Amino acid sequence: MKAILNTLLVALTLTAASFNVAQADPNKPKKAAAFQSGIHTTAEGKLQVAVQKETSSAVVVQLLNANGQEVFAQQIGKRQEAVRLRMDVSNLPDGVYQVAISNGVETTTKDVTLSTKQPVAPPRLVAVN
Repeated sequence: MKAILNTLLVALTLTAASFNVAQADPNKPKKAAAFQSGIHTTAEGKLQVAVQKETSSAVVVQLLNANGQEVFAQQIGKRQEAVRLRMDVSNLPDGVYQVAISNGVETTTKDVTLSTKQPVAPPRLVAVN
């Protein structure tokens, strides 16, 4: 009976010690504030970005061109929970762009392709008089 109690006590001590070591890992990254985002276009040629986040940290929304240059940037403050941004992309040249949403630890990116529709020639009309 004494041997079983000693074995259980040693097992319990090792479990508690390993749990404390796992909790005290200084290299473990801090948990980032979670966010959700949605991106869609409008009929007027605008890009709408909706961000829903926790209030514990700031989030940055960027629009980058194919060269990685920043075309648009907006920081969402710590106290804001829900933001809807509308970007007018009608004056930007055709090409591939990237929307990046980041909280400093986690980054979500979406590709956006801008292209101008070519006018369609009207069908030919033939009339006999």
